[in-house]
Amino acid sequence: MQNIKALTPEEEKLKEQIIGKVNRHFGKVIEDATPHMIYMACAYCARDEIMGKWPASHKEIRQKGLKKLYYLSSEFLMGRLFSTNILNLMQTDAYVNVLKSLGYEVSDIVELENDAGLGNGGLGRLAACFIDSLSTLDLPAYGCTIRYEYGLFKQKIVDGYQVELPDAWLEHGNAWQIPRPEETVEVKFGGQVYTHWNNGRCSFHYENSHTILAMPYDVPLCGYDSKIVNKLRLWSAKSSIAMDMKDFNSGKYVQAEEEKQLAEVISKVLYPEDNHEEGKELRLKQQYFLVSATLQWIIKEFKIQNGDAWEKLPEKIVIHINDTHPTLAIPEMMRILMDEEGLGWDFAWELTTKVFAYTNHTVMSEALEKWPIYMFQRVLPRIFMIVEEINRRLLENLDSIYPNDPKKLEYMAIIANDKISMANLCLATCFAVNGVSKLHTDILRNDIFADYYRIHPKRFHAITNGITFRRWICNCNPKLADLISEKIGKEWITDAEQLKKLIPYAKDEKFQKEFEKIKYENKVELAKYIKEHNGIDVDPKSIFDVQSKRLHEYKRQLMNVLHIMAEYNRLVENPETDYFPKTYIFAAKAAPGYERAKLIIKLINSVAEKINNDERIKGKIKVVFIENYGVSIAEKIIVAADISEQISTAGKEASGTGNMKFMLNGALTVGTLDGANVEMSEQVGMNNIYIFGLKAKEVEARARYNGGDEVKDIYTSNNALRKVLEQLIDGSIEHDNTQIFRDLYQTLMFGDYGYPDTYMVLRDFEEYCNVQDQMSIDYRNRQFWLEKAIMNTACSGYFSSDRTILEYNEKIWHLQSIKEDKKATEKKTSKRK
Repeated sequence: MQNIKALTPEEEKLKEQIIGKVNRHFGKVIEDATPHMIYMACAYCARDEIMGKWPASHKEIRQKGLKKLYYLSSEFLMGRLFSTNILNLMQTDAYVNVLKSLGYEVSDIVELENDAGLGNGGLGRLAACFIDSLSTLDLPAYGCTIRYEYGLFKQKIVDGYQVELPDAWLEHGNAWQIPRPEETVEVKFGGQVYTHWNNGRCSFHYENSHTILAMPYDVPLCGYDSKIVNKLRLWSAKSSIAMDMKDFNSGKYVQAEEEKQLAEVISKVLYPEDNHEEGKELRLKQQYFLVSATLQWIIKEFKIQNGDAWEKLPEKIVIHINDTHPTLAIPEMMRILMDEEGLGWDFAWELTTKVFAYTNHTVMSEALEKWPIYMFQRVLPRIFMIVEEINRRLLENLDSIYPNDPKKLEYMAIIANDKISMANLCLATCFAVNGVSKLHTDILRNDIFADYYRIHPKRFHAITNGITFRRWICNCNPKLADLISEKIGKEWITDAEQLKKLIPYAKDEKFQKEFEKIKYENKVELAKYIKEHNGIDVDPKSIFDVQSKRLHEYKRQLMNVLHIMAEYNRLVENPETDYFPKTYIFAAKAAPGYERAKLIIKLINSVAEKINNDERIKGKIKVVFIENYGVSIAEKIIVAADISEQISTAGKEASGTGNMKFMLNGALTVGTLDGANVEMSEQVGMNNIYIFGLKAKEVEARARYNGGDEVKDIYTSNNALRKVLEQLIDGSIEHDNTQIFRDLYQTLMFGDYGYPDTYMVLRDFEEYCNVQDQMSIDYRNRQFWLEKAIMNTACSGYFSSDRTILEYNEKIWHLQSIKEDKKATEKKTSKRK
């Protein structure tokens, strides 16, 4: 207990509160408490502080009659909330000092919180950043998703293979969720729908439907020094039928619980595998469960405030569909307004088209969801009837716009070829549609949604994604945040454009050394983590080259590992080559049913095993695959990276947000002109980013013909590439299984269905190798490299999610901050813009 700062009166009070929580919640004196009890006590204290602000802010929203945003997303990848909440409450230092006085480090206590299993990748992390920024900007907003009992999966690497284990993130309880059983609603599936006419009005009733109860849990969310407390509403599935005691008492224990378990499986797992019929149906049920429960709640809240003044609905609410997963909210709104509230079709449709907005996150056709009619009609009979009518009216209208063009109508239809298109349902309904980067939106306007864009050009918006700087530098890289604040003040935390004040420091040798010291310390910490979890010794003085993101062929982890193999071959052939040591770090999960992606993980680990144990190269290359990638692991990796790999095939990545996090923390990007890399290169300048490869239009042009001849030319002309391709199938990597990686060889050389090198791995390989060599040369010149790194941090302000949210608000939502009147909000938005 030496060198402990004397506590302030406020800190003494906090200490008493923590001790009191341990006493009352766990029946322990502080000396006997476990570290987890200490964590829970701290979390309860922070929650109490937030809860104290919550009623007042919502009372003000009601009294002012403010418009509310409901942000529907299948994912909210929140990460650990304790560290974020104490930062936003401006109490981090207090908790650091109090915990130190109790014999604990705040960093150790933070580690005891499980990451919430409510998301998978960029889609969910973006939603989490958005809700943080909405709260920081004091805009009334609610995130809505499912309370998944298990996350996507816990990834374990066994013999180089990905193994999926249950992610039981709730097993030790959760301090942040508040159950609301009194707000439980019913969600109906299946059965038959019957139509009745009474006094000229059509009504519907269900028979033999299966009812699931949706019980909400609320997570209060405060922003940085904010007045408002927003919330994340999580829906949990419960059976509407009690356990069958007759079966139980007769010894049929499994049967007695069967109905309950079948009902509650809806909120069991995020993204159940859908490569079989049962998995597809479960995903469809999950999506309807989320939107039906949420829409019933939204309408109830509206009626409490506004009664039956339905004309006010677009003035009071806006519902944002984050990707296509929550699209069924559209027909569900129609169902509620017509079947339960008695509105006619025309009025219900007018309201529906004025309250929904849609963000598209992908140009990949497999991600633009389509449901088979036979399944949709069986699971959601009434919703199918509504979608059919929306489609009929849509085709009537389209036929007048595009006469005698059945192929165009088929492409634009909601129902076609025995499938129901969720994207087209959004395009036909929503008053606003946006892409998430300039390039992505151009592709939507000019290619995949071009026909809708010609009809409704004003509906389409380009709004580049952003990240919350509070988490991705203040929270996970506090030393760098403190250094920045020391030089330019703290205003940048809520006005990220202020980071440009760092530009004069980019050439400042003293600042460079301080910046470099922080980066090195972060690399030391990551090296310790790698040693502890992977058993691999890595040198913090080596270049940390990182690719951490979802494993998908278009993200081209395969190109990265082929380049590593080529570098390894070069060193083996000439061990005395002047080569600056590099540590290649991968972190990624592959979808359980995505066999090729899982094979790439195996390749990375097999290559790592070979390289890391080859004494001939004297440790100049190390390869590490960090398992179970998630928010908390990302926080360790991103702050330590020297190089950020953003090498997706141009035109395939909608935006990316990992690229922004690396940039903010001073990593240099090697990437294609894809997604938000385009805006990043504009912000930081082409001399401070490493761009290579085909552009999106060039990729599109090559995709239109069979590139077999080009692949043959590349194969014969590039000796280094030819050798690594042959090593995939000659036993060089896995001596006991020479054919294990043949599928990867086949898809590159001959492709699926005769189209080789679909994602331009071979075509971009040589340019990628050249840019890697240039980066290694530049890294040796420390002042030159550090100037580039500091410029990346200084020019990253544009990618704040605060800016993104202000753009959404100005173009789409039109919310009013509870701190300001409407004119002040508009003025602030205009200024930020």
